[in-house]
Amino acid sequence: MQNRKIAEFSVSAIGLGCMNLSAGYRPLPDESYSVRLLNEALDGGYTFIDTAALYGFGENEKLIAKAIGHRRDEYFLASKCGLRQNNEGQRELNGRPEVIKETCNQSLSRLNVDVIDLYYLHRQDQNVPIEESVGALSELVQEGKIRNIGLSEMSAEVIRRAHAVHPIAAVQSEYSLWTRNPEIAVLDACEEIGAAFVAFSPVARKFLTGTLQDPSKLPEGDMRIPMPRFQPEAYEKNLELLEEFANLAEESGCSMAQLALAWLLHKKEHILAIPGTTSIEHMIENAGAAEIGISEEVMNCLENLINQNTVTGGRYEAKAQATVTTEEFA
Repeated sequence: MQNRKIAEFSVSAIGLGCMNLSAGYRPLPDESYSVRLLNEALDGGYTFIDTAALYGFGENEKLIAKAIGHRRDEYFLASKCGLRQNNEGQRELNGRPEVIKETCNQSLSRLNVDVIDLYYLHRQDQNVPIEESVGALSELVQEGKIRNIGLSEMSAEVIRRAHAVHPIAAVQSEYSLWTRNPEIAVLDACEEIGAAFVAFSPVARKFLTGTLQDPSKLPEGDMRIPMPRFQPEAYEKNLELLEEFANLAEESGCSMAQLALAWLLHKKEHILAIPGTTSIEHMIENAGAAEIGISEEVMNCLENLINQNTVTGGRYEAKAQATVTTEEFA
């Protein structure tokens, strides 16, 4: 597997987003299968593991500890704070310093580790200055509980303000052919401050794999159900883009998922991707994308085929969009 840098660490250019094993999409895999998937990911060259306090309200962190805690020296561990389960059992966005520190201590306990390699502020709390939230994270670095600070789904302006308080090692946002928002300003801001950019949902929540033909059949509780792009009329229009995309994948000698991931890695040297999956077969397939070469002609075709002007529908419903402070295309 090709490696890329996050701060002083060299990690697999394609990491494993672990949310799907405990939350978000349906159906969820059983625990024994998830344990096997995580171990086979390490065996296959993945060295970048991404989780969060939010995923399964802590259950995902516990799963990682149970499955691969005994192999801790084999992977770079990232988790997140700022979104969590509150005392009433509800999802809460809270970036207050004392809550960040409390969440970190809980994550360390669930993960059964002394230190987390990369700790993101999952979303910006609009009621708390970013300087205060990052200040708390900086104190966690000084205390030896985390090694590096990251931000998730934040604007270039906020990234620069945060970086002025403490160096930001990585910024995570949704990025794929059909979600190009980081190209407005965030990718350049990361390059400017020397931060890695970590793309989540890089295969567009399964759309770019070509295997999700009818989102109306998604199981109850799947997070994609309310998303505008997955509504029947919008999705039908978006599916029209996949015929040519499939042809380009065949021309490049790879699967559609691999082409989507390879496109990301060819964009910039500081970009990494963290596709999530509940399939060992797909996990292995995704890893192979790091070795796929794409011609400039194919890159240009992809750019013109799937972009903010050709995709139908917004990426989030209003409630979820309100937590995102990245620059958005009109």
